Amino acid sequence: MTGIGVLVSGSGSNLQAILDAQARGELGGEVRVVISNVAGVRALERARAANVPTRVLPHREFASREAFDDALVAALVEARVEIVALAGFMRIVTRRVLDAFPGRVVNIHPSLLPAFPGLHAQRQALDYGARVAGCTVHFVDEGCDSGPIIAQAAVPVLDGDTEDALAARILGEEHRVYPAALRALAEGRVTVAGRRVILRPA
Repeated sequence: MTGIGVLVSGSGSNLQAILDAQARGELGGEVRVVISNVAGVRALERARAANVPTRVLPHREFASREAFDDALVAALVEARVEIVALAGFMRIVTRRVLDAFPGRVVNIHPSLLPAFPGLHAQRQALDYGARVAGCTVHFVDEGCDSGPIIAQAAVPVLDGDTEDALAARILGEEHRVYPAALRALAEGRVTVAGRRVILRPA
């Protein structure tokens, strides 16, 4: 079974969706480790409740971003991870991670990329006056939310929406689309040709 490592920094609601999909036999792989760069976060509790091994690698204890990523890769390799899923991981990974897991590092972002990359995507959508928002699962590259797109889901932007209300509506779709995309990747149903991603049905 394909080994998945999940990187987290916070509450871990997307991690929970992934763990729930695994419990239902719908993930196509196995979460073998959850790694956080922040101690004591809720995501670690969620992993332990699901009997998934956890590691904490406080990034401030490392001399450089590259040194942190070297330790991160070592922990992922030790856990026999093949796919790396970023789920609220508030660090930009370097080439050390991308080279160690070529074409196997993925992230979820709360916008319909390429629109509104970076932080506060929901606020960006509201400030722009967008009528449709959503989320994107994409491969990670060295840019900011710029890797090839695997899957997307759209939600309407409603009159009077606040940033929190829109974020909650998008998050519901994230919880659906991220495990499905990971399953397709774990089952070998994702092919990348340049910037184009081909997703074959189950």
